[in-house]
Amino acid sequence: MRLRLDLSYDGTGFRGWAVQPGLRTVQGEIEAAIAMILRLPRSAQLTCAGRTDAGVHARGQVAHVDLDDVDPGHLERRLRRLLPDDIVLRSLTVAADGFDARFAALERRYAYRMFDGPPGPDPLTRTSVVRWPRRLDVEAMNAAGDRLVGEHDFASFCKKREGATTIRTLRQLSTVRDGDSLETTVRADAFCHSMVRSLMGLLVAVGERRYEPEWTDEVLAKATRDARVMVMPPHGLVLEEVVYPDDAGLAARAAESRRRRDE
Repeated sequence: MRLRLDLSYDGTGFRGWAVQPGLRTVQGEIEAAIAMILRLPRSAQLTCAGRTDAGVHARGQVAHVDLDDVDPGHLERRLRRLLPDDIVLRSLTVAADGFDARFAALERRYAYRMFDGPPGPDPLTRTSVVRWPRRLDVEAMNAAGDRLVGEHDFASFCKKREGATTIRTLRQLSTVRDGDSLETTVRADAFCHSMVRSLMGLLVAVGERRYEPEWTDEVLAKATRDARVMVMPPHGLVLEEVVYPDDAGLAARAAESRRRRDE
């Protein structure tokens, strides 16, 4: 039986999503709890829609796990009692045929939040909002972001992995200001490692007026990491939503995504 888990978590106390020996991770905590509840001899592996880095949060993470002879309602209730306070299981359901949390996803949506006013952000948001010391030009940031929308090789914004493509379709990269608060929405079919935080580094460099928006074209064309583009702090980043097709389109979408990753 394949089960779908919808999750939210505060990434502050985790070394990211993926299991790492001796380190506290989101995946590790959930897998350990499932193994304890079901008395499994070894952990049942979770697959998630997007592996978040250390310090990155999620409001709309999705994962799946394959288990035998399980009462989903019982497991959901037990997990909610056993999981730590910084992980919330929003729902646990039997997945539709063809569902794959990673490959069936059509889109991931992230938000990156900053504050660039002199007093600093509300201290109660210090683990989810990045304080920036210089005023940012949102119009220039959006002009730069518009140049990145579309299908491109984002190798200049990613940490490359052996055998993995860095071609992605970016659907939105836009920033809005509300007083001293800035929120950037980033939407794409998928993201490679460190891509969102590197995109934010470029936007901030342009927003500080150190470079013109057209500089974006130069960085994108290099197809290698540019030292002038910083990787922004992780705690401003939240995985807000993962979008899937309707049940009838799940299997076809998963097959298409696997094929593209292998090309």
